[in-house]
Amino acid sequence: MAALKTYISDRRIGFPPAATDIFVALFCLWWVLLIIFSAFPQIDLATSRYFFTPATCDATSQAGDICGAFMAANNWFLKNLRIIFFRLPYVVAIIQLCMLIACYTQHGSTFKAARARNLKIALSSLLIGPGLIVNVILKEHWGRPRPVSVIDFGGMMDFVRAGSFAGKCVSNCSFISGEAASAGWLLCLLIFIPQPARTGLFLPILAISLLTPVMRLAFGGHFLSDIVLGWLLAVVVFAGIYAFTDSSHRSKNSEI
Repeated sequence: MAALKTYISDRRIGFPPAATDIFVALFCLWWVLLIIFSAFPQIDLATSRYFFTPATCDATSQAGDICGAFMAANNWFLKNLRIIFFRLPYVVAIIQLCMLIACYTQHGSTFKAARARNLKIALSSLLIGPGLIVNVILKEHWGRPRPVSVIDFGGMMDFVRAGSFAGKCVSNCSFISGEAASAGWLLCLLIFIPQPARTGLFLPILAISLLTPVMRLAFGGHFLSDIVLGWLLAVVVFAGIYAFTDSSHRSKNSEI
């Protein structure tokens, strides 16, 4: 509530709270993209079909069966690269947790309040976004089958569009991608890295952040909508927590 009052007050005096504006824009963009993917489900089917290699069915297959595989999932290099990228955000989070604990071992003038605040934003956004919203709520309760599980790509389940509750997946489902969300979160950390290290790390982190969800698409683990919405959701949550913290921080300073 205090953050909302600060936002309204800032708008009245003409001060642009950039963090809040960015959060609102990203939040609206997420819903617009969901509506687009839901309205045009052929986008998901077409992009997944690009990575699917059809094959001739054997004698045990029934008429009308679709045979083939997502060949990238069998690539040794890509499989191991995916494991590294999958674990990287959580290795970073462990390091950040250790840094946060180290911050609170300092007292008085040696306590770095800005660093502690940034670390809390980073860790809480990972827990709330990729952790709670994606893996605990959406993936466990939405029911959308993964591409490898749908009939269009040799599976046993019907394809359902993004946002639909009609899917028959029971657990660890396709909507939305947890790995894409973690990759999106990783990119957000760049704003906390001081220069010149930020410039040097920008391209490697960007590459990891984009390649991670693309590999999930190529492996048949997720549809395009799953990785786009998963990636963006982490950014939305990060921006929301940052905006709330920034507004609260400015509100406290105005009271001093």
